[in-house]
Amino acid sequence: MHEEGSLGVSKGDSGTRRRSQPTAYIHISGTKEMHMGQQSTLVYGLSLKELGDSVLVEIEPQRKRIPFLKHVEYRIVSKCFQIPVHRRFSDFEHFHSLLLQKFIYRMVPPLPPNRILKGVLNSISDREFNDSRRRGLQRFMTLVIRHPVLAGDELVSIFLQASSADVQHKLREAFKTSGDEFLTSQMALHGKVYLPEDIHNQAATNREVIANIHNSFHKLRDAAERMAQRSRENSTDLLMFGKDLSELGSDTSDLPASAALGKAWTTQRKSLVELSGEFGLLADKAAHQGSREEDEVVEKLNLLLEQLQSYKELCDRHDNGVLIEHQRAFQKRSGPVATHLKRQSSTEQPNCLLTQQENTILTVELRNYFSLLCLHQETQLVFTHLPLITNILGTFVHSQIQGHKEMGDVWGDVHPKLKSLFDSANEASSRSSSQTHISSKRRTRATTAPHITRKSL
Repeated sequence: MHEEGSLGVSKGDSGTRRRSQPTAYIHISGTKEMHMGQQSTLVYGLSLKELGDSVLVEIEPQRKRIPFLKHVEYRIVSKCFQIPVHRRFSDFEHFHSLLLQKFIYRMVPPLPPNRILKGVLNSISDREFNDSRRRGLQRFMTLVIRHPVLAGDELVSIFLQASSADVQHKLREAFKTSGDEFLTSQMALHGKVYLPEDIHNQAATNREVIANIHNSFHKLRDAAERMAQRSRENSTDLLMFGKDLSELGSDTSDLPASAALGKAWTTQRKSLVELSGEFGLLADKAAHQGSREEDEVVEKLNLLLEQLQSYKELCDRHDNGVLIEHQRAFQKRSGPVATHLKRQSSTEQPNCLLTQQENTILTVELRNYFSLLCLHQETQLVFTHLPLITNILGTFVHSQIQGHKEMGDVWGDVHPKLKSLFDSANEASSRSSSQTHISSKRRTRATTAPHITRKSL
């Protein structure tokens, strides 16, 4: 039977023992051991490379079609489990809800927004929304998998392995047999011991620093999005420019006979169609650059932003107090925890009510310190992720170098073709001018010859 603040392992319905959360617990018996305990507990001690698995979320082809509604399924593949599973957005919502209930003292990443009656929008908007939500779900799963505590939980294991038909049922059953993290954590009874004396000042300072970082990352992400959008717009403009050139070159209308460079224009016009194909290639390169900036820069910044947003929400939960929500949840729940809290027989001693009140106050205090301890750990996890900005900047610079090189190579191919086009036009123009000059001389001679003949007579 679980009790508030109990340690060790829990026992599920199947009778198998489930391991506790992967958080170190060191017995406190002296100053040296206390110092070691504080260091190992306050800091996860993991490098950025050690923070978890990789996961891929893809959109499955639509299997069911209902008027005005399209049910999208997502295929999830985890490097750890290597078992492809299929999930619908409602499965993600259920999973997210249980994570928030179980790990209310941790950073639980946000889900992308849901939308009702998607089918009423046009197909282009629908595709864009589905791809945007897929990206959001992949960020959500990536942050869950990289979290040192969440990643080792039974809920995550079920979500990445269970069949589609019973995943929600298994998630509910697993949560019922364990309760929230406080009930199974080995640090629940000793949170105060691990915390530094000035924890409240540290928490306030860290929160302000991270809020400023959050704001700066927002500006960087917005700027990166604008650059990616400009690349896509540049692609559209180049494609239209090439199309207009092709239409101009395909025009077969004859120029009037009085046009001085009519033959030169005819030669030039034929070359424009071939030249327009180069602008199509330039448009492809610009579109690829936009996708590269979106995937390699904007997405990574969004990942950091969503972690920082989940940290802000965690701080808000801590400030507002989470015990009331837990008490309400325990009253509604069935299972060993609810049985323990509600058990009160008529044979209890007169001071039993007072004892229960004291236990409640103690539980409130223990939860408060445990919440502070978890908040401090999550702060360190945020700081562990910050070096990613260096990687993002490196990727950004590389993408710009690569994109400009690819565009430069195509423009380099266009230049000699354009020069050849001008040379051909100049030759045609010279020939046309020469022929025009000769014809003019002949007409002049034909006009003046009768006059000369009559004068000589």
